[in-house]
Amino acid sequence: MKEGPDIARVAALIGDPARANMLTALMSGRALTATELALEAGVTAQTASSHLAKLHEGGIVAARKQGRHRYFTLDNPDIVELLENLMGIAQRTGHNRVRTGPKDPALRKARICYDHLAGEMGVALFENLQQRQFIVFDDSGEMRISKQGAAFVQDFGLDLVQMRQMRRPLCRECLDWSMRRSHLAGALGAGLLQRMFELGWARKSNESRVIDFTPTGEKAFYDLFAALPNN
Repeated sequence: MKEGPDIARVAALIGDPARANMLTALMSGRALTATELALEAGVTAQTASSHLAKLHEGGIVAARKQGRHRYFTLDNPDIVELLENLMGIAQRTGHNRVRTGPKDPALRKARICYDHLAGEMGVALFENLQQRQFIVFDDSGEMRISKQGAAFVQDFGLDLVQMRQMRRPLCRECLDWSMRRSHLAGALGAGLLQRMFELGWARKSNESRVIDFTPTGEKAFYDLFAALPNN
């Protein structure tokens, strides 16, 4: 008998086309009902409920009831990372959706990856923080925020003490499917994006995972997080 984690079961749960469409929809970070996810998957409500029961049992999605409705979200940040990595593999190997549209360039520019910024602007943010040594790697390869990085984050209006107390990594790499480079996840990545929303730099699209930056917000973003020249 084979021992160890059963990756085939996880792959089967994610790999069904209808379930994959549901999980992609949940990458927006919004909690969605079975009816909403049925529309995303192109299946009946009954079929969607069956799929969601399997995903919930398998630990892929979490469910909570509010009023008459039951809402679903991705169960854990590591599920988000797994899905983003799979999207990158699909992109790299040419397994793309047949239909493309005007949202595609916008998705590649700036989109939400569950609760943090992804796309060109997400990668630019992460690389800027690294170049300025606000985020560094210790001898064990673990990512951490530096002393000067902590001062920057607090000046930007984030409560670093509160973020350190969360039951999730403070900062973590997430491989960006469209850029094939990393963007910033974890509590810090989520906090920075939320702060941009609070400042009025950007807003979440109601129709997709696109993050719409205002012209003023985009300028403020690149004034603060522009790529630095190589020495």
